[in-house]
Amino acid sequence: MNTEVKNKVVTAVLIAYFAGLALCCWIKPTEVFSDSERRTLEQFPQVSVESILSGTFMTDFEDYTLDQFPFRDEFRNIKAVTVSYLMNQSDNNGIYVEDGYVTRMEYPLNAASIQHAAERFTHVYEKYLAGAETKVYVSIVPDKNYFMAEESGHLALDYTALTETLLSEMEFAEYIDITGILSLEDYYKTDTHWRQECIADVAEALGSRMGAEVAGVYEEHVLDKPFYGVYYGQAALPLPAEEIKYLTSGVLSECKVYDYQNDREIGIYDLKKAHGKDPYELFLSGSLSLITIENPKADTDKELLLFRDSFGSSIAPLLAEGYSKITLVDIRYLHPDMLGRYIEFGNQDVLFLYSTLVLNHAETMK
Repeated sequence: MNTEVKNKVVTAVLIAYFAGLALCCWIKPTEVFSDSERRTLEQFPQVSVESILSGTFMTDFEDYTLDQFPFRDEFRNIKAVTVSYLMNQSDNNGIYVEDGYVTRMEYPLNAASIQHAAERFTHVYEKYLAGAETKVYVSIVPDKNYFMAEESGHLALDYTALTETLLSEMEFAEYIDITGILSLEDYYKTDTHWRQECIADVAEALGSRMGAEVAGVYEEHVLDKPFYGVYYGQAALPLPAEEIKYLTSGVLSECKVYDYQNDREIGIYDLKKAHGKDPYELFLSGSLSLITIENPKADTDKELLLFRDSFGSSIAPLLAEGYSKITLVDIRYLHPDMLGRYIEFGNQDVLFLYSTLVLNHAETMK
């Protein structure tokens, strides 16, 4: 084959390749959600004179084309394997793997976000808790990067500054430090969250500081579905599946759980959601704005009001033994000014339990 023919063949192949991609772009149905990345995908932006003149249309259109590109997951996998294994880069878009654990570099510290979170907590305190005979506590759940960054040489938050910033704005709350109880092994390898079977000691420590006996005897169960956490899809690497385990007991079997967001009774564990897109929603049916857990076998009339993010879903059942009632509130989905309609404040323990991942991105708090 002479050079001229070879060039024509190469040109024809390239034209066919790009024409095929263009055709796929036009005929491929628009996807709304990425199961692998656990996020909503960009949709075709609205066309208007204002958006075109301001340049936002083209910016949004670029994001749309990137999210809706044909065979996007396959190309992401190729890129991730190339970057991580062939080029030996330390991370891929902020995601990195060390000793089988996957995490994202959470950096830098967003002081304004921490202050916003503290302001929302203070608003709750001043509106409902001050003078209501409540004991108020705050605790912070570190992300995996807290345990991995220094040894692996990756960037990390200034966790001391984060804690000091939050506490300086929450003098009304007693701090419960749980960082020394936790270790990397207490977290899922491919997900952000901690493992319920590993945090009974954390629940016991929290309960002890709040004067509640929560040391329960549990039976361990394994979910009959392989678990691939949120970082699995974001890393786009061929990583092994994990197991999700959950704990039951005689006390938990008698607990009554009510979901005020959907006006229904639910279970401590939602096995239907466990087999859905995010198996971590097994715990208390995932991200619900207002839930109560009532324990008819409690030896006390103590109540706990738990302001929380998704980490609270798996630890709240382990606190149930020490309280007659636990009310879980997620102010990312329910405005604090609405709480008076559902909760009678007074003579309660109150715990603000939030992860560094949420505190550093607290713009979602209402």
